[in-house]
Parts: sequence; structure tokens; C-alpha cells
Amino acid sequence: MKTDSPTAIERVFYPPSPEPWSRRMALSPLTALSWTYAAAVHLRGALYDLGLLRAERVEGLRVVSVGNLNVGGTGKTPAVLHLAELLVRAGRKVGILTRGYGRRSTEALTFMGAESLPSVEEAGDEPLLLASRCPSVRLFVSADRVSSAYRARDEYGLDTVLLDDGFQHRRLARDEDLVVVDEAVGLGNGHMLPRGPLREPSSSMKRATLLWVRTSTPPVTHANPSSGDTGVVRSPELVPPGLGIPRVRARYGPSAWVDPEGRLHPTDALRGQGVLALAGLGRPGGFLKTLKSLGVEVLDAALYPDHHRFTAEELRDVEARAARCGGRVVTTEKDAVRLPPGFVAWKVRLGVDVVEGEAHLRRALGLLAASDDL
Repeated sequence: MKTDSPTAIERVFYPPSPEPWSRRMALSPLTALSWTYAAAVHLRGALYDLGLLRAERVEGLRVVSVGNLNVGGTGKTPAVLHLAELLVRAGRKVGILTRGYGRRSTEALTFMGAESLPSVEEAGDEPLLLASRCPSVRLFVSADRVSSAYRARDEYGLDTVLLDDGFQHRRLARDEDLVVVDEAVGLGNGHMLPRGPLREPSSSMKRATLLWVRTSTPPVTHANPSSGDTGVVRSPELVPPGLGIPRVRARYGPSAWVDPEGRLHPTDALRGQGVLALAGLGRPGGFLKTLKSLGVEVLDAALYPDHHRFTAEELRDVEARAARCGGRVVTTEKDAVRLPPGFVAWKVRLGVDVVEGEAHLRRALGLLAASDDL
């Protein structure tokens, strides 16, 4: 089974460059739909830019937004984890504001990893992952993130919050706007939804105060089209030219294996072994590439849409396929929180290493005085 080819969504959003004329014609109905979506986005943005809609500032609380232009798969969650850990080490009282995408409850929740956690149906997968990885950080799960910000300040005495997936959430004023971009795919085909991966036009990047670049090694450019193995477009221009946004470059990579009992193992623990890859991600190609870098043999792959809620029947099929191919099931930490108790799977833990722009990052977090030299 070929497991390294891009999914249908990846082929549309991140096609080979240049995109064939035949494909552009076939996808022209999606292009028309994207114009309607773009008109609504432009109208909303104009209302905020003209001051007809206003962002509310919560005084005494530092708000750092972490978001993206692309839908799914840029590496936003590892960035939030890294920032939260930096703030905790600096002695800040930290919270994360998130809407809990994909949850089935509308109740406003708050919890910490050191406490009893809600179910994935109540909170969503990403909040549970964030809480488990940062147990001293308080999670606020609600669609009303302005209300969450006031709760963070008034009820829990927090001084800093990270606004998860906050670039498009303009109702809450923020001190810094970090935008995460994966340099391996840039802004994809440049189109807005549903024709492309963009939730806003690339010109919206002018609101960003810091660009967080998920970097590849070596850097991926049009001059190096063979880097990677997903067959997607490589874009050296991550933002429109002339914006001059400060940049942080961060390298992502596996830091450990986590076994079904929660114990950590070195990254070479499964080297040479056969596995079945299970994931529900926006861009699963990156996960498959990570597995290959760990020296495992991907014998089969069960790949589903981003935030997919696995059914009992699907998981029985995964177990049967794993038994047939003789490989153990491996997955991501984000996917693992959606698995039922007792389902046996090893998890890949990703780490983040900031390789450039540490001073820019510390300044954005309020950990470096504005007068300090870079």
C-alpha cells in the first residue's frame, strides 16, 4: 500500500507548481465559491478596520494570539505548547483561551491538567492535549473568548493568556499576533476556502506582529523541489513582500515515543519495526514523513479528516488491519485523546526547537524589554 501520497485535500490545496490548466478548469466551481467566501471575509475585516466593529481590551491581562491563515496542519498546537512552557518557566500565571473545535458541548469550561479532565466530547481534542502537556496552565474552553479572558483575570488572577487559533477572532484585542506558517507549503495555492486553504487573504498578514515559521531542513524552495515527499507546492514567499514582519524560525521534530501506559521512550525505540499509522489530520503527509524519520516501516495507514471522531467500527477495522500486516498501531498525541480507553497505540511526541528569532519571541511574550537590543 502506498502511504506517502498526498490526500485529496492536499492535492487541491497544495498542488504541484505550476498547477496544471486542466485541474484549474475542473476546480473552477470551487473558485467561484471562494469568491463568495472572500467577499464575506473582506466585509467583516473592513468593519473592524473602520472601527464599526471594535475589539474589546481586557486591561491588566497580556493577550498573545497564536493563529494561522491556512486551515489545519501548520503546526499551531506545538507552537502554543512551546509558548506556554516558556511563560511558565518565566513565572507567569498563564491561561489558554480556546473554542474547543469539534466538541459536542456548548458549556463554558475551565480546567487544568493537574485536575480531573473533561471528556473529549465536552472539551475537544486540542484542549485536552494542551492540558495534559502543560498541567500548570489553565484552559478556558468557550466560543466567547472575551468572557474567558475576563474570567482568567478576575477569577483566577492570571496575567497572560494565549489566544489559541486567534488570528480570525478579532473581538478580543491582543498585544501580539503570532501567525504560524509551514515553510514546506507556504500559503498553498493562494486561494481562499473552499478552493484553497486560506481563511483570509494573504494581505491580512499585515495585522501580524510576529511570523512563526515552521522550518524544514534543508529550507524548501522552488529551487529545491525534491525536498520532502508529499509532492506539494513549495513557496519561498511566506508573506506578501514588503511587510517586514519579524520572524521566528522553529524546527519541529519527534522528541519521544509514548507507549500505551504513558511511559516515555527514546525516538529509536521502534526503529526497524512495522507499524500502522492512524491519524485524523489536516495534512497527514507530515506525520508519515515523521514516522519514516524515526526508522519505522509504515506497512499501512488509516488516515481520516482533521479532528475526525473515530467510531468503534473504524477502530475495529484498524486493529484488524494492524494484525494482518503484523504492525503495531502508532498515532499522534492529538489523535490519541480521541481514542477510547483500552485502545492500544503508541504515540509520537513532537518537540519544538527555536533556531532563529528567540529575542523576537521573548519580546512578544513580554519577557524582554522593548528597549533591549536584538
